Amino acid sequence: MIRYIREISVAAALAILLVVLAVAAPGFFKPAQLFAIGTAAVPVLLAACGVALIIIARQIDISIGSQFGWCSVIAALAAQQGWPMPFVALAAVGTGAAMGAINGGLVAGLGLPSIVVTLATMVTWREALRWWREGAFIHDLPPAFQWFGFGQTTGQITLIAIALLVFLLLVIALKHLAAGRFVYAVGSDAEAARLAGINPRIVTFLLFMAMGGLTGLGALFGAVRFADVDPKTGQGLELQAIAAAVVGGVAISGGRGTLWGVLAGVLLLACIAPALVFLHVQPQWERAIQGAIILLAVAAERWK
Repeated sequence: MIRYIREISVAAALAILLVVLAVAAPGFFKPAQLFAIGTAAVPVLLAACGVALIIIARQIDISIGSQFGWCSVIAALAAQQGWPMPFVALAAVGTGAAMGAINGGLVAGLGLPSIVVTLATMVTWREALRWWREGAFIHDLPPAFQWFGFGQTTGQITLIAIALLVFLLLVIALKHLAAGRFVYAVGSDAEAARLAGINPRIVTFLLFMAMGGLTGLGALFGAVRFADVDPKTGQGLELQAIAAAVVGGVAISGGRGTLWGVLAGVLLLACIAPALVFLHVQPQWERAIQGAIILLAVAAERWK
């Protein structure tokens, strides 16, 4: 129980917030409102799971916002050209995985610091996309693109269900597969992992690829929510994902953390903004409250 105290505390904070809302603002729990919060949180959850894996392995990726923008644009352009949705999905995920492979090659292959590499690629990819698209939205998308051709409610349920399925598969892989244990081993002590027969460079490279693939999937799920796709989408996603992972108990020093805590962190941070609206609190307090939660999470990690 003590081992998962961070995850439990975040889940408890979320439960307290929901109880307060149930008493003070029961309108928060209308199905339309919950579906809106859930679908908005889906891209963040997928990105946060990837970030959590990267941080557990004692690395960082702050380029995922730029990756998200590129994957969204590629998916929209593929759909605009009449590609079937399975191929659109492959294009989005493949683009993200390729970008992750570039980061992974520079970090694992050349031994460069991940913070420096991903900062450079974040700026490079963002500016390249801005130069290419010049801020122009992608319009005239086929009916099969938005909500995958379903109605809004069915589409929202579909997005949430697929995201939860991917999340559960990641949880199982991280806990029960050897590859998942490799992630913890590399994050705890890369040299000890190497002596045990694990190649830290290969693990790191594959994690960055997986991070990119999850970002691409999240970008697709974010893009299909709208009739048009904004090339600036994804800005700030890296901060949301990292914050959710840290708040959810992933140790910034690497080697510790669970995806269940990440899920609780994503939901807690996602509920703050709409909760403030229903509680009639000024919206500018959202960032302050989120910042306070993040600081408390980091402080708890230091005190642990």
